[in-house]
Parts: sequence; structure tokens; C-alpha cells
Amino acid sequence: MTRIVKVECLPVSTPLKKPVIMPNTRITSIDSVVLKITTDDGTVGYADSGDTSSWYRGELQESIIGMIANVIAPRVLLGEDPRNIEKIVGKMDLLVRDNNQAKATVDFALHDLKGKLLGVPVYELLGGRTIEAARQGWVLSAGKPEDVAAEAAQAKKIGFALFKMKIGYGSLQDDIDMVHAVRDTVGADAYLTIDANGFWSYEKALHIIRKIDSAGLDLIEQPLPYWDIEGMARLRAQVQTPIYADESAQELHHLKEIIDRRASDGLFIKLQKAGGLVKSQRWLTLARLAGLPVHCGCMIGSGLEHSPSAHLWTANEWASQGLNESIGPLLIHGTMESKNIEQGTDIALNIPRFEAGMCYPNEGPGFGIELNEAFLEANKTAGKEGRTVVL
Repeated sequence: MTRIVKVECLPVSTPLKKPVIMPNTRITSIDSVVLKITTDDGTVGYADSGDTSSWYRGELQESIIGMIANVIAPRVLLGEDPRNIEKIVGKMDLLVRDNNQAKATVDFALHDLKGKLLGVPVYELLGGRTIEAARQGWVLSAGKPEDVAAEAAQAKKIGFALFKMKIGYGSLQDDIDMVHAVRDTVGADAYLTIDANGFWSYEKALHIIRKIDSAGLDLIEQPLPYWDIEGMARLRAQVQTPIYADESAQELHHLKEIIDRRASDGLFIKLQKAGGLVKSQRWLTLARLAGLPVHCGCMIGSGLEHSPSAHLWTANEWASQGLNESIGPLLIHGTMESKNIEQGTDIALNIPRFEAGMCYPNEGPGFGIELNEAFLEANKTAGKEGRTVVL
């Protein structure tokens, strides 16, 4: 039996070429955890947690490293056969409450490891290939209306299928003006959305959405705080624009409440929010049962962080019908196509191919990613140490 004999957690900070601006937040670098899980035959599975966030799921580098090194590695992973992913995910949920980003990072590394042990890409573990590449949406950082509109025009020229705006650069009127400026720029047929990240109150959301209903947005993502599912249902009944849930749609029981209350027209999933690939497939099944379309976001991360989404979105049939906005590597490197990313500047040596608004998962065993060890050493998070746990 193949056994796990070593678990390594490495804190890494990746600078952004261009800051990402959101309400009360200006992101200039990505703090993530790179996980290595090694078996007794020397095979290593890799994962990148992606950006950590105190406000999204309440996890940080320190909490992810601590949870894996202190609990998950010694009590669940070491000595276990890494191919038993369902069993391991069940044990993690039994021993650890919440901490889905830490659990997802473990799940990702196990899928990479299992794919390598079996000699197949991860998408083969997820049911095989449904589509060749996932259609991508471009996420526009909040800014002056004319600047955001210019970026949207560039993304449309590249071939992106959706344009998502973020709020919070200036006043509420600035947000309203931005929506209309981008709609005028990309045209009436373009798929256009806005993400409030739960920062609006009910009254504010109702006021703003009625002002932008005429722009014909395809959806508004998470207008209200994550806990206000009843408010989402009330709001949905008062506006024309479809309402999608992100922060509200976390665990399966949250999805059931959203479905029961008719609080959303669709859902956003981040694999870290759901807790990994195993739990994301359950999540997608419940969405499919309710007939709710699903788009895929990201925590902003490297080519390695993006890889689980790339494999899932080309494998799962329900997922493949929605757009994938997991464009973390492009956001980090300030470009709209991976061919423009300088070699050696990412955690992954071979970033999945982003081209003409599409993303293609890497071929080869596991995620097909080669780890950039020199980058990990050069970009180790200042003042923080990694952890290694051995059998």
C-alpha cells in the first residue's frame, strides 16, 4: 500500500503587477500556502491555497498552515493511502469545523498525487473530459468609469465571454456610472455582471439595482451580506436583474436554504469555499438538482491554484455550461493571455494556457504542473516559517 510519509506547508507571497481594488480593500500581493504531500515511493502532490482572506472565509496563511500541520497531517494524512480521497475528506470534516480553504488545499494536493500515481490527468478522475476548454469571464477592478470601460473593451477584443465589475472605487453614483459606461462600451449583447461582495445593505442594494436595471445586466453577484438569505429573496422579488449568491452559498445546507427560500437565480462557486474537488462535485450536484446555473470564481492565485478549477470545469457537465472566472494567474501578472507571462515569475513553471478568452487544463499526470522551486525560495513570506510533518 502506498502511504503518505511527509506533509510540507510553505508560505509564499506573490506580488501583483496591478492592484485589485474592492470595497475597503486594495490587494497588492497574494499571500498563499503551497502544500506538498509526499508518499513512501517519492511521489509528490502539489497544491496552492490561493489568496487568503480575513473577510471572505476568515482564513490566513497562519491558520491554514496551523490547521494542516497540527491536526490534518498527523491525525488524517500520515500513514494513509493518498488515493482514498473520499475517506480523507470525511475524516477532515469530522475532526475540523469550517476551515474549508485548508481542507481544499489538502484535497487539491491529493488529487494531484492520485493522478500522478495512476498516470492520468485530474480531469480523468473527475469523470473525463466534457469540453476541451472553459470559457472565461474577465474581472474588472473597480475604478473610474472611463478606465473600467477601456479595460472591458480590451478584454472583449481578446475574446472574453463575460465582463464582471467590482464596486467600491468611489461613490455610489460612481458605481452606477461605471455600469452604464461599460455597457455602452461592450454593447447590448455582451454578458455583463457586477459583484458587490456583500457590501450593500438592503436599502442601498435596492436603490442601486433599480438605477442599473436599465443597463440590462445578466446578473448581480452577492449584493447583500452572506448571512442575509431572507434579504436576498426579498430583493430578488423587487428587481429585474437576476441575483446570484457567492458568499451566501458556502456549505450544502446553505445551498438548500437558498433553494428553499428562492433567494437566488444562480450560484458562484470557489473550490476553496466548497472545500475541494470532492465537495465541489457534491455542491454542483445540488445546484443541478435545483436547476441553478453555476459560475466559478477564484481566490486569486498562481497557475497551480487555478489548475483544480481548470480540470473540474472541463470535466463536470453541469459546470461546463457556466463561465469560469478563475483567472488568478492573469490578474497576478497583469495580462489577459498566458503567453505574455514571463517564464519563471509564477509558482507554476507551466501555467495552464489562457488564450482568446478560453482556458485549457495542462495535460500530463495530476494537474500537469511543474513547481517553480526557485520562485518559492525567493518569494517566501517575510517573517513566516513553513512547517513540515513526517511519519
